[in-house]
Amino acid sequence: MFPYLQLLRLPTVFTAMADIVLGRMLLNGRTLEPYPEFLIVLAASCALYFSGMVFNDVFDVVQDTAERPSRPIPSGRVSRRNATILGMVLMLAGIGTATTLSLPTLVVAIALAAMILGYDSYLKRTPLGPLAMGSCRFLNVLLGASASTGSLPKLFDMPHLIVAIGLGVYIVGVTWFARTEAKASSSRQLTGALVVVNLGVALLLGLMLTWPNKGDVQRSLFLLAVVAVTVNSRALSAIHVATPAAVQIMIKLFLLNYVMLCAVMVYWHTGNGIAAMLTACLVIPPLIISRVIAMT
Repeated sequence: MFPYLQLLRLPTVFTAMADIVLGRMLLNGRTLEPYPEFLIVLAASCALYFSGMVFNDVFDVVQDTAERPSRPIPSGRVSRRNATILGMVLMLAGIGTATTLSLPTLVVAIALAAMILGYDSYLKRTPLGPLAMGSCRFLNVLLGASASTGSLPKLFDMPHLIVAIGLGVYIVGVTWFARTEAKASSSRQLTGALVVVNLGVALLLGLMLTWPNKGDVQRSLFLLAVVAVTVNSRALSAIHVATPAAVQIMIKLFLLNYVMLCAVMVYWHTGNGIAAMLTACLVIPPLIISRVIAMT
């Protein structure tokens, strides 16, 4: 069982859950209700996310054999055939679960599945890789919003569209930062990636400053600044060292702070401190589980 939990990158699924909570509240009148509907779309997202983690290792088996032989497939603890079957089952389960909700949910789930396969099978090894991964995050936020509407065009309304774009851009930068995490990274490449990360944060900042909202804007701006300062100070240290260990630790911090960004945007949109706190609490399981199962 443990090798399969490693294959699924269990700690990181909580970052995908944060997408769904945020997307749901952005388009659903600042609430997660009705809860059965929320749990269904959450399950669909988790299944699709897990499928992406599995297919990542299925398609990377040659590279991992050379660079990370301890991973489940190269080490022989999970066969490539079983991993492929698991990935297919999870992806179909995610799409199948989405069919029980709305047409927009199904459309977004299919688009997300296609982007996951495209990224894992080919795009990640091209310059388009970071953009593809950012698109997956963009679509996952929209997936959280999709169950609340019967109209596809409504998914592209404000403010959730800009929030989804901002978070997607943040992940573009994180993915670029991680491209050579298993070996020595270029400080120039890492610096460029950090600039993109900050561009994503800047989009969220611009939305906070310009979009009328019922949330607590001043406190939200302060919390966003705390996240930005934390990310940048630690990232600059990692860039200065640029060793695989430093970069991998920074990727983990990027992902944990991604959850905090989602929590900040929940607070900005709703003004509900409890909802924001519960969203932020999604960092707790990864912090605990990542002690035994790596996030990268």
